[in-house]
Amino acid sequence: MEISKTSDVRVSKIQQLDPPSDFLKTLPISKEISEVVVKGRQDIERIIDLQDRRLLMIVGPCSIHDEEAGLDYAKRLVNLAQKVEDQILVVMRVYFEKPRTTVGWKGLINDPHLDGSFDITQGLKRARKFLIEVNKLGLPTGTEFLDPFTPQYLADLVSWGAIGARTTESQTHRQMASGLSMPVGFKNSTA
Repeated sequence: MEISKTSDVRVSKIQQLDPPSDFLKTLPISKEISEVVVKGRQDIERIIDLQDRRLLMIVGPCSIHDEEAGLDYAKRLVNLAQKVEDQILVVMRVYFEKPRTTVGWKGLINDPHLDGSFDITQGLKRARKFLIEVNKLGLPTGTEFLDPFTPQYLADLVSWGAIGARTTESQTHRQMASGLSMPVGFKNSTA
């Protein structure tokens, strides 16, 4: 009896990812970056709890696909953030995953080379490096966690998490959000 006709019929390739612990060792978080992340999380929580009168603004491009341009944006944004820090907490939006209901680019993590090769290991490395560089500037970051495995690779570098409209009602994503060590926003559902 041939099992292959009932399993993985639509799977063309399986490629194992490096474990998250490898990423955390090769691209570690420094004490200074940890302080930026923790302070960002605490400030966001205080604003949400109305203990801090500042506005919270999560600003940035729709998604990161060109890290050089993204870092240029971050450097400009940190200058603005410092000017308005008494009234506004600026968090840089750094979305690496794109939810798709149809075809289209799925983001830096899933397709870092923009060629359909789906080199997810490279995408995760590039995303982690990018978050490290933005946090080095002293700018807290926010991202949407679309795939439930992603936080294991990136969450230690993120101050604010988001659950998007397409996944807001997903039990898996709600459970994931409850385990994240940061404030998490839920977008309105698409329904």
